[in-house]
Amino acid sequence: MTRHASFAPVVDARTRVLILGSLPGVKSLEAGRYYAHPQNGFWRLTGSVVGVDLVSLDYPDRLAALLAAGIGVWDVIATARRSGSLDEAIRDIEGNDLAALVATLPDLRLVAFNGQKAASIGTRLLRPGTPHLTLPSSSPAYTMAFAGKAAAWAALRMTLANRVSVSDVRPS
Repeated sequence: MTRHASFAPVVDARTRVLILGSLPGVKSLEAGRYYAHPQNGFWRLTGSVVGVDLVSLDYPDRLAALLAAGIGVWDVIATARRSGSLDEAIRDIEGNDLAALVATLPDLRLVAFNGQKAASIGTRLLRPGTPHLTLPSSSPAYTMAFAGKAAAWAALRMTLANRVSVSDVRPS
């Protein structure tokens, strides 16, 4: 099994929601960018949250649009061994220092995990009391219909609009 590493976090001082995946898949690693697999729904889902057609933008513009909307992106795993792209194949995990990153984000209101694997690893890497929520995975391997995923991801709009405070968000 090959050892893979995550990308650098995409965040800035405006980040109010930090979306954390598990570890980039093969297509993303080959392309050197987050959520590069054309069937992964991440860009459609986040685009529906922020009201921008992210799929039609070039990658740097997608990242800029997310940052402008208050969304940051990273992964819970720093390095791991994996054959293929499925989360079930991840072994020998070294986690990212999520608590340290969160401490640098003055406006952060919510950590959102992109799927169960990210949540199961990531919740252990956060400081107790960090508000978080688990979203249905944007991966095509998670077969929930897009409409169902989009309805769950829409919960991020309230946080981005500053209509929900940290104390109002229930950890998942």
